Amino acid sequence: MATKRPRRAPTANAVFDELLVTLVLGGDRAAGDRLAARWHPRLLRTARRLTGDSEMAMQAAQESWLAIWRGLAGLRDPSRFAPWAFGILRRKCADALRQAAAARKRSSDIDADEFGISEAPDEALAIRQAFAALSPEHRLAAHLHFVEGLTLAEIAGVQEVPLGTAKSRLFHARRQLKAALREDPIGEDR
Repeated sequence: MATKRPRRAPTANAVFDELLVTLVLGGDRAAGDRLAARWHPRLLRTARRLTGDSEMAMQAAQESWLAIWRGLAGLRDPSRFAPWAFGILRRKCADALRQAAAARKRSSDIDADEFGISEAPDEALAIRQAFAALSPEHRLAAHLHFVEGLTLAEIAGVQEVPLGTAKSRLFHARRQLKAALREDPIGEDR
């Protein structure tokens, strides 16, 4: 017989977000402004990670907010705002990437440096490069877990996959990140 894991207690931030969502659903415009102010940086950061392009990320985040405001009344459980909002963002980023790929194919003007990342000893650059090397599914799972702090169940919800798949994606992403960050580009010991 499988045992259930104890449910993690919600953080103060999660409770506050739930309150804001509830207030927005009740018609409080100031709560909507506050919710957007709290969540826009997180959505934008995630969009940048997913798209790899600041302009595309800003557009995807903006479109996500439009969809969030239109669909918020349909959110049955305000405590599920985070995975719900990240799910919308994931779909908007995927749409933006598809549109960009189609535009590149039509124009056939691919810049050779578009996919290159200059090498520098900076650790932040090494982390960005390691994330960029992951597949889109693994990159999103790792970002949602390590940067945004979502649980495996929430990541599964955002990615619309079974819990086991989310767990596998996170496992493989973690393994690839560790391997990439252990490599010494200069060949010296750290």
